[in-house]
Amino acid sequence: QPHLVESGGGLVQPGGSLRLSCAALRAILSTYNNVDMGWYRQTPGKERELVASMTKYGVTNYADSAKGRFTISRDNAKRKVFLQMNSLYAEDTAMYYCNTVGPSQWPWGQGTQVTVSA
Repeated sequence: QPHLVESGGGLVQPGGSLRLSCAALRAILSTYNNVDMGWYRQTPGKERELVASMTKYGVTNYADSAKGRFTISRDNAKRKVFLQMNSLYAEDTAMYYCNTVGPSQWPWGQGTQVTVSA
């Protein structure tokens, strides 16, 4: 199965921006082209939530908290998915993960920590 590797997190001030990347190592191109991909986030004590997704057809969907601020994109040839996050709030602080969207998910990666703080 693919090995998901997230990167791009860090410490940013409120109002700032970050661009997260996720590489699906070992993913077969034909498989990657046929899955919907998403970005999830989780904070301690809470369930992981889906914040943005993009179908294999390029249709995007966002959680209400992300609408107008986050943009998901993908580069299938590179087996990568990205999350551009703008106008970050303290409430966006979380560990961010990527994975497929649907019942058959790949093993979770280690995630990338986003901390929004002055």
